[in-house]
Amino acid sequence: MAATRTCPSVVDRYFTRWYKTDVKGNLCEDHCILQHSNRICVITVAESHPVLQSTNKIKSISYQISANCSRLQNKVSGKSKRGGQFLTELSPLCRIMCENGEEYTIYSCIRGRLLEVNENILQNPSLLQEKPSTEGYIAIVLPKFEESKSITQDLINQEMYEDIILKRDILAAEPLNTDTSDPVTPSVV
Repeated sequence: MAATRTCPSVVDRYFTRWYKTDVKGNLCEDHCILQHSNRICVITVAESHPVLQSTNKIKSISYQISANCSRLQNKVSGKSKRGGQFLTELSPLCRIMCENGEEYTIYSCIRGRLLEVNENILQNPSLLQEKPSTEGYIAIVLPKFEESKSITQDLINQEMYEDIILKRDILAAEPLNTDTSDPVTPSVV
């Protein structure tokens, strides 16, 4: 009987996964950066992000960052992609509002020029939950050529990310010890 082989997906085949965990100190709000060999980076949410973990539905997604800044107004042109908004590691890309009132901000996590935002998730927010690494991506960012090797310094690879997730799962499974008395020494009343 022949063993069935599964081919790797396009994402697994052509992109390197990098992760930023607990972005801006928010526990489990992990982001994933898919880096192609041509320097282009696709920003999305990591598998452990609360948006993907909860059964809560996404109410809306907004690329309006402030009164004067909308990522939807980003226009690039030409071979060198002139006109794209420049992002730092902590530049917000969008805000995700859930039906239960929770709100999450997705950050760039890398420095570079914003090439495009995914307008498809505005009309169909469930794409973000169903296909976060493909059709549900957040944005595409192009790092500067001279920074393209160093952008991953503050990120972790997939193996390290899986170790962090495993440690979180172990900590979550451990029962909390609320008994503060010493089990060896009897308490005096």
